[in-house]
Amino acid sequence: MSEQENLIVAIDKYLKVGIHIGTKFRTAYMEPFIYKTRPDGLSVLNVQEIDRRLGIAAKFLSRYKPEEILIVCRRENGWKAVKLFQRLTNIRGFPGRYPPGVLTNTSLEDFFETRVLFVIDPIPDRNAMNDAFKMGIPIIALCDTNNETNLIDLVIPCNNKGKKSLGLILWILAKEYLKLRGIVKSDDEIKITDEEFTAE
Repeated sequence: MSEQENLIVAIDKYLKVGIHIGTKFRTAYMEPFIYKTRPDGLSVLNVQEIDRRLGIAAKFLSRYKPEEILIVCRRENGWKAVKLFQRLTNIRGFPGRYPPGVLTNTSLEDFFETRVLFVIDPIPDRNAMNDAFKMGIPIIALCDTNNETNLIDLVIPCNNKGKKSLGLILWILAKEYLKLRGIVKSDDEIKITDEEFTAE
């Protein structure tokens, strides 16, 4: 069971929030991350791979200051978790509507530069992704089995629709980011718990 011992959080915590439960629709892009298909037709993602990629994403994000990262989430189920993520990390975010052109149009009053874009779902967040792609900004995205990944630099396969799943993912990324940046030394110093992130 050594594989499980190396996970960022215990496997039952992942399973409890349904982080691995995909949709009935699967794209060729996401095929490599699918572990099996359940009798009800839902795809099941590989939990070890989800965990591994969360670790890679946290390391990648930790190379940047909070003001150099932008998180975007059009999906309402993720708004609360994104706001808590922002509060913990000071990373700029748009929970709700992404204002078109803020990354590309220098004449806009609210234009700003970012060095990394992190999106919760490539389908509703495609405007932000298109802007980042035009500007050559690397894109990290949470991708379910129905997503296409052709503009994305780092795919995190997961259930990107459920409140609890999104809460756990964003709590993990926030705490790992703070630890890797040297802002906190252990999980005990994190001011907001995973329960607050995952509460309905």
